[in-house]
Amino acid sequence: MSREGARGSYAERQTNVVVGESRWPMAGAVVAAIVLTLLLPDDLRLAPGWVLPVVEGLLLVALIAGDPGRISRRSTALRAASIALVGVLACSAVWSTIRLVDDLIHGGKETGSAASLLQAGGTVWACTILAFSLLYFELDSGGAAARAHRMPVTPQLAFPQQLSPELNAAHWRPRYVDYLYLGLTNATAFSPTDVMPLAAWAKIAMGIQSLVSLLILGLVVARAVNVFA
Repeated sequence: MSREGARGSYAERQTNVVVGESRWPMAGAVVAAIVLTLLLPDDLRLAPGWVLPVVEGLLLVALIAGDPGRISRRSTALRAASIALVGVLACSAVWSTIRLVDDLIHGGKETGSAASLLQAGGTVWACTILAFSLLYFELDSGGAAARAHRMPVTPQLAFPQQLSPELNAAHWRPRYVDYLYLGLTNATAFSPTDVMPLAAWAKIAMGIQSLVSLLILGLVVARAVNVFA
């Protein structure tokens, strides 16, 4: 069978098959991001210490209440809440990066101590990985609920299993752990590894994450070396 035929039969096998993903890995990532936000120094936060955790927590509770257990319910309200949650996390991570870079350039209370600098930089970097992994998870192919009902023939983020369907069983869907791996590898390699961005939004998001990660790691390491010296 040709590759085109295999790809077509792969898509056909997924039609009308609902494969909902467990809500808890995604919820765990949001909780981890909330904890990391609380650990950030005050001047690196987008808002006062309690504001973002409360907003993110309320949005997460609404998502769990509206679609508990497995993510399979397609709802405009739930979709809006998911995008709002991801938007808050992403904006918070990018803002923390901007503030950290500003402190590194102009001097800040985190830059005087190598330990404080590495802790702040590592926390901001981890926040960006979680935020962008959730961004990919929410935007790819219409979100987890849409993917549970039907995977598109042409993916927006192409995983190896989608490029070579014969590598995996029928009805394969990317899970949150796949997007977390994407966020981690893109943050360390500063470029795609095994997941290819095909949609314009995916290329833009991965490009922004690469630049953000490069700024954090490059400037933080350089400053820390200077402090140690």
